[in-house]
Amino acid sequence: MLEDLRVREFTKDEARMLNPLQLALVGDGVYEVFIRNYILSSNSELSAHKMHKEAIGYVKAKSQSLAMHKLEDELTEEELYIYKRGRNTKSATVPKNADVRDYRMATGFESLVGYIYLIGNKERLSYIMNKSIEIINNEE
Repeated sequence: MLEDLRVREFTKDEARMLNPLQLALVGDGVYEVFIRNYILSSNSELSAHKMHKEAIGYVKAKSQSLAMHKLEDELTEEELYIYKRGRNTKSATVPKNADVRDYRMATGFESLVGYIYLIGNKERLSYIMNKSIEIINNEE
């Protein structure tokens, strides 16, 4: 999926210098596309509306928080640093349908996904994304 896209890869140092909310914005987009691709691959008969509804179950803060909680022990020192920076960054708003703790953990998750994507570590990104799906599916 990502191999054919021409995107600039950042060095680890360059990516570390980005604001965690910038990383989270990128991570949110990458994760959303990954989830939509996963849903479409699982059931191409779904309407766009039903795909969207199913995607919400994976991209909502509670689900990302759950995945991050279970993944935390598997992170490298560098990944844990990026996750914690994202988690601890103050956001101007918190969605009304999300718990503050879940929202912060989800922001950390998205920061981590954004960081791994920007440095071009496709193998690690694939592992984190697929593992998050597995975790979320096992909780249902």
